[in-house]
Amino acid sequence: MKFHSLKRQFEPYIDIIIFMVTLLVANYFWKFTMKGDEYGDLVTWFGLDVTAPFEFMSCHIAAAVYWLVGLFRDTVYMVGEHTIRFDSGSGTTIIWGCSGLKQMFIWMCLILTVRSGKAKPAYVTWLHKLWFIPVGWICCHAFNILRIFLISLFIEFHPGWFPILHDYIFKYAFYAMLFGLWVLFVEKIRPNASQR
Repeated sequence: MKFHSLKRQFEPYIDIIIFMVTLLVANYFWKFTMKGDEYGDLVTWFGLDVTAPFEFMSCHIAAAVYWLVGLFRDTVYMVGEHTIRFDSGSGTTIIWGCSGLKQMFIWMCLILTVRSGKAKPAYVTWLHKLWFIPVGWICCHAFNILRIFLISLFIEFHPGWFPILHDYIFKYAFYAMLFGLWVLFVEKIRPNASQR
């Protein structure tokens, strides 16, 4: 009897509890299984070389950010495939950890662990997940480019701002964006979400 009462009390919070647990587990799984040096010369997952996708994404993001910054500043130039520099002497290097692939992985885990709605049959929720996961990946990629673009603009004249922008403001903004997308899925897209 007490178990059912406790279950009823926690029912409104089950989705958010699943979200928090999934976020923590996915984050720590990534941290303990993905290994790489600072510049991404070798990235491994359980000892397997997975450098190629990180190298591709780092180069792509650097090129996109360079192009965007060039729309606003004529003081920017590329050094190699990963580094953006300004005439002021400041700049940024897009390493494997800035590829956004970690956030895409976490996003996939968050959506895969969302409970099914009250739709019958249950596979209907899975069909919604299959199309919304790539939508989230696109949002992650676009937000990541925007994040690095804004950091680059700020550090041209304020290079000392890099740690707070990179390690705090935009890092947590990224996770806030993931949370917002997750809420959208749970509240509006998951079948019969409003009837839970």
